[in-house]
Amino acid sequence: MKLFFPLIFFVCLQAIMAQQPDPLSESIKLGETIYRKKCSACHGKNGMGKGKRIPPLAKSDYLKNNPEESIRGILFGQEGEIVVNGIAYDKKMKAIKLTNQEVADVMNYIINSWGNKSSTTITREKVAELRMTNPKQ
Repeated sequence: MKLFFPLIFFVCLQAIMAQQPDPLSESIKLGETIYRKKCSACHGKNGMGKGKRIPPLAKSDYLKNNPEESIRGILFGQEGEIVVNGIAYDKKMKAIKLTNQEVADVMNYIINSWGNKSSTTITREKVAELRMTNPKQ
């Protein structure tokens, strides 16, 4: 009988924990909506980009190796040549007007979609920190 109550408590706790939304999963879900509205027109619904004009986000070595630069690209726009998966791109990308949380959400979606997998979660605090480093100020 002494083991029964702790066991019931443990089972109930596990059930409660299972019902709590995973913050990363929620961020990815919100990020997908933002991506479809703000990014897919250029980068494609499947993140494949547009040939040699607009770089892919799917299986992107640049995205994997430069997450902070990718965040800055969303915040401030992207100018100058970048190399993605061995292909050089030099088309200007305008800044996208999003909140810090929206940038975090869309980045979490992108870095965990289309063959990308990240062990890092982008937070609104990280985005806020990078926003303060605007190179155009």
